[in-house]
Amino acid sequence: MTAFESIKMTATYPAGAVLFVEGGETHGVFVLSAGRVKLSIGSANGKVIILRIARPGEILGLHAVVSSTGFQATAQTIEPCILSFVRRNDFLRFLRDYPQASLEAARQLSASYQEACDQLRSIGLCDSAKERVARFVLEWAESGEMREEGVRSTLTLTHEEIGQLIGTSRETITRALGEFRSKDWIAMKGTTLLVKNICALQEMVGDDVHSSWAPEVETKSGARPYMNSKHPAQMRAGYR
Repeated sequence: MTAFESIKMTATYPAGAVLFVEGGETHGVFVLSAGRVKLSIGSANGKVIILRIARPGEILGLHAVVSSTGFQATAQTIEPCILSFVRRNDFLRFLRDYPQASLEAARQLSASYQEACDQLRSIGLCDSAKERVARFVLEWAESGEMREEGVRSTLTLTHEEIGQLIGTSRETITRALGEFRSKDWIAMKGTTLLVKNICALQEMVGDDVHSSWAPEVETKSGARPYMNSKHPAQMRAGYR
């Protein structure tokens, strides 16, 4: 969209770059084109909770801009990212001038709300922390690549950050991943995560999460894939 291209400023950010901080003044939005960004909130005593991981196609800071409030969370890149910054007034004018863009923004706000509900459901209703770790591994693998030996992806979160994301301790993460390795469900070397047994992890979490890498399963209505064939990034609304 030419009008959008004219108001954005695109740059590459290294891993660990802070885009904005919780409670900070809103100057505009960031459109994520490549890489991943963690959104977190913190307490006065230093405790941190990661709300979610943003992926390509998402608009960061959208709620703060449209509601004229401070940022709800801190946004920090967890790997090298390409982002486009759009000033607040330019972005709001763009939404007023292009109804389709307003609809896409509303869809993203709705998707963010749904993701927050899913995260709360995972933390509050999972029977065990081990299930939450299995769910995390399946969801992270969605951005991976299928190889002969399994689904390979780059894990750019530390065990502590995984714990902050799924609501458990670093020690629990380490124990659970160690158990998955001993069962030959996964393999890890450095930042490389290889998921070798999707079905075993899928069985652990049940129907709560459906991996697109899993084989088809039989239902009363016949075979069906575990997940929509579209990659999650393709299913997200956004501006490219």
